[in-house]
Amino acid sequence: MTVAAPPPSLTLSADQARRIALRAQGLLGSPDRRAGVRGVLRHLGAVQLDTISVLARSHELVPYARLGAVGRPAVEQAYWGGGTSFEYWSHAACVLPVEEWPLFAFRRRAYRDRGRLWDHRVSESAYRAVLDRLRAEGPLTSTELGGAKRTAEWWDWSEGKIAVERALAFGDVVCTERRGWKRVYALAEQAVPAELFEQDPDDRSCLLRLVGQAGQALGVATRADLADYHRLKTNQLDSVLAESGLVPVAVAGWGADGGEGPAWADPQALAAEQLAGRECHRTTLLSPFDSLIWDRARTERIFGMSHRLEAYTPKSRRVHGYFAMPLLAAGRLIGRVDPAREGRVLVARQVSLHGRSQLPALARALREAASWVGCTEVRVEALHDEALRPDLVRLLAD
Repeated sequence: MTVAAPPPSLTLSADQARRIALRAQGLLGSPDRRAGVRGVLRHLGAVQLDTISVLARSHELVPYARLGAVGRPAVEQAYWGGGTSFEYWSHAACVLPVEEWPLFAFRRRAYRDRGRLWDHRVSESAYRAVLDRLRAEGPLTSTELGGAKRTAEWWDWSEGKIAVERALAFGDVVCTERRGWKRVYALAEQAVPAELFEQDPDDRSCLLRLVGQAGQALGVATRADLADYHRLKTNQLDSVLAESGLVPVAVAGWGADGGEGPAWADPQALAAEQLAGRECHRTTLLSPFDSLIWDRARTERIFGMSHRLEAYTPKSRRVHGYFAMPLLAAGRLIGRVDPAREGRVLVARQVSLHGRSQLPALARALREAASWVGCTEVRVEALHDEALRPDLVRLLAD
C-alpha cells in the first residue's frame, strides 16, 4: 500500500533536483578532503563492492570520483583498517560505516528467522565449529576455514565456507578486513565496538534511520529510489516514511513513476539548494556501481542517460563496452569510456561523447584517471566520431 503523504508544498525544477542529487552524493561543491575516504563512506552510508577490476575496483572508484587522486593504499586502509567499517548486505554486498552495525539488526533477524542462507544448508555442529575456531584462533579467511573449490560450472562451497557465510548473515561473525580481496572473518562480539554491538534496536527503529539516511544520501528521491538504496521492501519503507523527516516535493518531469506518488526530499538538501552560490563540479569517470548512478531508472530520470553494465552481456551484443564508465562533467553525464590498462598505458577501448565541446572534459578525466592508477600514457582505440580524434589527441598531449 502506498504511503499517504500530504500534498507537496514545493515544486522543484528538473535542474534543481539534479543539483540536489549531485550535492547529496558529494559531487557538487568543495569536497571535505579532511574527512577523507572515511568521510565519503559515512556520508554515502554504503559503498557497493564488486569483483570486477578494470581501472580499479569499484569501491576505490567511488571516493576517487569525489576526492580526486586519493592514494589507493589510503582507500584500502580507510575501509579495512582500525575497525571503522564492516561488510554486509545493503544495496548489494557493501562496505558500511561501523556506526551502521545496529541499523542492520532487522536484516540479521530476518536471516535468522529463515534459518538458512539462500539455498545452502549446514549442520549445527559445523556452524559451532567455525565459531569455536574463530574464538580460539582469531580472525581467519574463508580459505583458512575451508574455502571453496572450482567445479566444472561454478564454485563449490565447503561446509566451513557455508557456515561462516551463514554466521556473517546472522551477525555472529563480521568482516571488517580483506586480505588480497579475501574476506577476513572475526567474531562480531570481538570486532564490533562494544557500544555498538550491544545495541539491538527493533525493526521499526532500524528502518526509520535507514530511510532517513538514504534520503540524506540521495537528496531527493522517489519511493522506489529510497527503497532501493538499502534494498528495503516497499512495505518496510512505507511503514516509516511519514516519520523519516523527509518532506514530499514535486519534481517537474518526474511524473508519478508508475504510481510511486510524490518525491521525497531531505530538508537540509533543500536548504542547501536555496543557499547555494557558485559551486565546483567534479569532472570524473564513474563506476557503474557508484551510488549516484547504480539505479538505472533514477539515472535516466535525473540525467537522461540509459546506462547498464554490460560486463555480463555477450561481447557481440555490447553497445558501450565491458565496463563502460559514464563521464560526469558540469553536473551532467556527457559520455562513456570503457577503460583498460596495458602496463603504464591507460587504454580507452571505446569512447562516446555528446559533442565536440565536451572534449576538454574527456581529456581531463582520462589524464587524471591515468595518473591515479600509475599510467603515463593514454591511448584511445574506438572513438564514436573519428572526426574528434585530432583534437582529442592534442588535448591529451597538452
